[in-house]
Amino acid sequence: MPAIVLARFCYLLADLRPLILDKVVHDILVLYYSQHGATAELARLIARGIESVPGCQARLRTVPKVSTVCEASEAAIPANGAPYVEKSDLAECIGLALGSPTRFGNMAAAMKYFIDSTSGEWMAGALVGKPGCVFTSSASLHGGQESTLLTMMLPLLHHGMLIVGLPYSEPQLAATQSGGTPYGVSHVAGVQNKRPLSQEERQLALAQGKRLAEAALRLHPAL
Repeated sequence: MPAIVLARFCYLLADLRPLILDKVVHDILVLYYSQHGATAELARLIARGIESVPGCQARLRTVPKVSTVCEASEAAIPANGAPYVEKSDLAECIGLALGSPTRFGNMAAAMKYFIDSTSGEWMAGALVGKPGCVFTSSASLHGGQESTLLTMMLPLLHHGMLIVGLPYSEPQLAATQSGGTPYGVSHVAGVQNKRPLSQEERQLALAQGKRLAEAALRLHPAL
């Protein structure tokens, strides 16, 4: 009798296995640094785009600030917003969206500081073969957005990632009068960093998250 019950259970499990697998959700890391909130808002919209794809969920993470004052330090847990990133987040994700405001045409020091600490993950191949994308925000239209996006791609390429851009099949890319590039979504925040995201910028952020998630599932169909 126990053998019959066990056999019946195995048959039932085989029938349910596709349903169980359908409910597996994979994490895509959305890692950002934001000082005035614009990059954080882009990150949240990208996360929404990721989660519009069945089987994917966004893991929002940030990095601590850095200071030229050696005695200054950040709390282990941020007072508000996303948790701080851990190295294990890189290994556990199936894709990565990396965002930073523009600092003289480059990413912010806080993000660069974290990336420079990932040599162990680089040697282990934690990100090899995974898709990645980049996003940024600047005060002015010609404040170095494209160079910032391109320089953020370089460490991702060193990690063996596959870059997911933002093509002109997204109609908002041709219509935008502010942020938005084929290298990644962007935002023009204004000199006082108070300008809200335009409708085109918001739609492009959603589209970029969706594209990243779809690419991740195509690259890892067995997951």
